Amino acid sequence: MAIGDLSPVDGAEDVYYVDVGTHGVPRHGAVYVIDADEPAFVDTGLGRNREHLLEALDELDIDREAVRHVLPTHAHLDHAGGAGYLAAACPNATVRTHEVGAPHLVDPERLVAGTKEAVGEMWEYYAEPEPVPEDRIEGLEDGDEIDLGDRTLSVIEAPGHAPHQVVFHDSRDDLLFTGDAAGIYVPQRDTVRQTTPPPQFDLEGCLADVRTIEDLAPATLCFGHFGPRAYDPDLMEEYKRALVEWVEAVRQKRDELGDDEAVIEHFADHSEMVEVWGERKARAEERLNASGVLVALDRDAA
Repeated sequence: MAIGDLSPVDGAEDVYYVDVGTHGVPRHGAVYVIDADEPAFVDTGLGRNREHLLEALDELDIDREAVRHVLPTHAHLDHAGGAGYLAAACPNATVRTHEVGAPHLVDPERLVAGTKEAVGEMWEYYAEPEPVPEDRIEGLEDGDEIDLGDRTLSVIEAPGHAPHQVVFHDSRDDLLFTGDAAGIYVPQRDTVRQTTPPPQFDLEGCLADVRTIEDLAPATLCFGHFGPRAYDPDLMEEYKRALVEWVEAVRQKRDELGDDEAVIEHFADHSEMVEVWGERKARAEERLNASGVLVALDRDAA
């Protein structure tokens, strides 16, 4: 699968995903298109890649005016950066995201500043987000349901990765759109990796989110990073273990080196993902995730 490609989700009817080329890497960022009575996007990508999403509508013969829902799983710009652009292109769509994140999509100034600080040189892959008009956005909370006409998405809070994260459960095809709550799925290796960005990563919250997913045990996990994967309890056990081991590795390296920048660079220098994502993306991902753990450690110690 290449950047820009549209593929069906196996085992689902009228559900597709687009490789939106997050950070210039294929098979790393996915946006889902649900061709329901009321068509929907789940997540939006970074904004810079929005033409792939509009081309997907054309390929599926969905009029832009027919799209009724834009559903970012959370406000991080790799998932919500295109929300304003899609709202402009799809004039009858309402953006629906967690009530904590919704104001940041209306006025993204703080979100942009925080993202630039967190991702550094990788900002070049983002578009400056277009603000979502206040009358075009609705806040979601746990237990809400989104009616797409011929299917319903249940809204489930998953705040460990970020307090504005939800996952969406489609009971018709038993799909769970996971955002970042189930980690980063790497199809090239059939494994999951941690995602622990600053400033709001919370280990215990993330573990609780995985347990929520385990209780649901859906047929298919639709990862934001990357793509659909049949549910497997062993995969969720693997993710919980990866989270715990990663946090402990960062903690131990901080104790050893006593300098946070040295800790961050250590993990960047020893990334296992260079062969899959390329050196630049692999190093940037390790820096981001190590930084998030360090911030969480400081917060927990305060």
